[in-house]
Order: sequence, then structure tokens, then C-alpha cells
Amino acid sequence: MYVISGSTKRDPTLRWALPDRVFFAAGACHILAYAVLERFPGAGFRAVWVRPVTGFTGNHIVAVRGGAAFDYHGWSDWPRLLAHMRAKAGRWWPGWDCTLVDLPEDVLVSEAKSLTRDGLHLREPRQFLHDAMPRARRFLDRFPGP
Repeated sequence: MYVISGSTKRDPTLRWALPDRVFFAAGACHILAYAVLERFPGAGFRAVWVRPVTGFTGNHIVAVRGGAAFDYHGWSDWPRLLAHMRAKAGRWWPGWDCTLVDLPEDVLVSEAKSLTRDGLHLREPRQFLHDAMPRARRFLDRFPGP
């Protein structure tokens, strides 16, 4: 988990200049999850929103299939990754907890559709300084398939 300053998050140039892991951890995780679903259609992956309980921050979206997950860490064991997220967020924000919400694939790349989900507001790939989808695909290329 990465926490970046609000000024970096609001500045498109600074945000785009973040290292890939930080970029996909802090605001573009949904684009990366979409890239996984796109690359492995019909393989059983789904997008899971790690939604903080009321009063907390730390949203994250992960591509999950059974016990496997993919996010900015690369491929992970899903139960271990979730435990890691809970532990790390709990150090930043004592009392942090979350619920897990499955999201339809199209919500990941549509700001309008994301806004139909209470508490969710996602940028579309082209709403970043440059189109974030090719960057997500290149990041995914670094890892062997599931």
C-alpha cells in the first residue's frame, strides 16, 4: 500500500511520473485489474473492490480468481494479499477494515458507471495525463501468466 500526497494525486504530470507500482497502487489499480480481465477472458477472473468501511480511506481493486490475485504486487495468493492489505492499512489507520465487493468489468473503465456505486469514483484510462491502458498492459507483460 502506498499513500501519496494530495498535491501529487491532483497533478496529472506528477501522478503520471510515479513509478508503475506506485501509479497502480494509488489511483490506477482498476485499470490494471481491467487489463487482467481483458488479457485472460473466460479464465474466471473477477474484479474485487476492497472497500474500506465507513470513515476510512484505502480503496483498492484487484483481479481475483479463486486463491490467486493480481495487482501492483504482481501475482499473489489472494488470502495472503488481503491479510497484508488489512495489516498495512491498520498500521496507517488503526481500526481499518473493509468489505469485498465484486464489480462488473465495464465499471472499471467508465467514470459514469463507477459513480452508480456508492463510494466509488474511478477515472477512465484516458482521464490520466496519457492513456493508462497501454501502461497497464505493459506492466502486466512483466509477469508470467497465472
